[in-house]
Amino acid sequence: MSTLFKDSFRNQAVSGPSIQIDPSFPYYQQRSPESIVEEIMLAGYQSVHYFVVNEHVIQKDLLHAFRQNGIPVWAMVIGNGTFSTDRFPEEWPSWQMKLLKEPNDGFWRLSPFSEGYVQWKKSAMAKLVTEYPFDGIEIAEPYFPEWGGIERGVYGDVGPLAQSAFRAHYGVDMPDFTNAAAPNYYLRDVQTYNKWIEFRVEAVNGFINEMVNGEGGVREVRPDIVVATWSLAINAGQDSVERLREDQGLDAPSMIEKVKPDIHFLQTHWPDWLRGDLPADYVKGYQPFVDQIKERFPELPLAVQADIGSAQPMIKSGEWLETFSQTAFALGYASWTAYEYHTGGYMYDQKPFPMLTERRSRNEIVISFNKRIDEHSAMNDSCYKLWDNGASISLVWDSIAVDGNRVILRSEQLPAASFVLELSDIRDTPERWLFKDRPANVIPNGTRLSILGVY
Repeated sequence: MSTLFKDSFRNQAVSGPSIQIDPSFPYYQQRSPESIVEEIMLAGYQSVHYFVVNEHVIQKDLLHAFRQNGIPVWAMVIGNGTFSTDRFPEEWPSWQMKLLKEPNDGFWRLSPFSEGYVQWKKSAMAKLVTEYPFDGIEIAEPYFPEWGGIERGVYGDVGPLAQSAFRAHYGVDMPDFTNAAAPNYYLRDVQTYNKWIEFRVEAVNGFINEMVNGEGGVREVRPDIVVATWSLAINAGQDSVERLREDQGLDAPSMIEKVKPDIHFLQTHWPDWLRGDLPADYVKGYQPFVDQIKERFPELPLAVQADIGSAQPMIKSGEWLETFSQTAFALGYASWTAYEYHTGGYMYDQKPFPMLTERRSRNEIVISFNKRIDEHSAMNDSCYKLWDNGASISLVWDSIAVDGNRVILRSEQLPAASFVLELSDIRDTPERWLFKDRPANVIPNGTRLSILGVY
């Protein structure tokens, strides 16, 4: 890859609309990588954030297909835990955080105070970007749990790893968060609690820095890679910035100063994205976080991340997403992304419709739709009708194949001259959506395509 092309890829990776994808979802399975890439490109995205659920399980063909089509791909890894312990070493349970109350939610939270976890994670990330040609690397969710965590009990790390590290650093015991009568109760011993807050900020920043800039880390093995840092943002009153620092160890300016990223993302916090009535221009409320960063790093590109469909009550429509995009760019963000492509409201609400038609040869036509289509409905001969100057043309299809968002039609009887192809009764794929209780959408009757002649 030439230097000029690499620079172009880097610039594209940190600018324009992007989207998060998790290829482990059924929506992306049993279809070609090329069809996935085409669908994402037809939706207007300029880069992709590949959600790495497990560093050892990457769809290499999909990664190559994106890059071959000029779409930079970020490896988005999770910093504070894992959804899958597959191929983890036997000692991994000793890496876990301890919370005031265990949520038992299928996510294993791992402690940045575990030297074993830190070294294993750094090695896994270095191997990831060495074996696979990702253009960017980012550690999302590197923070401690949780917003309002002390009151709700979902707060950590308060286990022996954190206790030992705090005592070694400050020479005193960590605060007590449960016994209001204890001398070191966090609301009583404010001095120790303030040290604890700083300790957690340093832990988050130090963890990310070690992954990226440490010996044997990502930048050492891939000095060409683009790096993004992530922190949360929330619109919860005038003290939102301070509360995130206190509750979750997040301080974006000091993180940026330590890691020196190429771009910083503000991730929408769950109390915001869970709102069904969240306005599409809600990022205006994140200006205090932007101002805090821009005061010290005025030239650093910023981006914002939204959630468009993780829970049924807050699914966001295509119109909502368009307004969100316009707002983000109007506010000066260099880029934005959203979790996750196939969970947006457009997937449930929009009818399938053709966006691209290619006549590959005299006998073959490829129709590309805005979304994945159901192969059983689309492989019915009656879905396709040919017209020439207002008259119906009869022919026999030699084959009809479906590949994700594509239909491939073949017939030796296709006219050499131009004609019109009418489509009907093609539906989408609710059985592959995140929420499967929505009805299928069917292509509008009378949808017609002009097919060029081949001479």
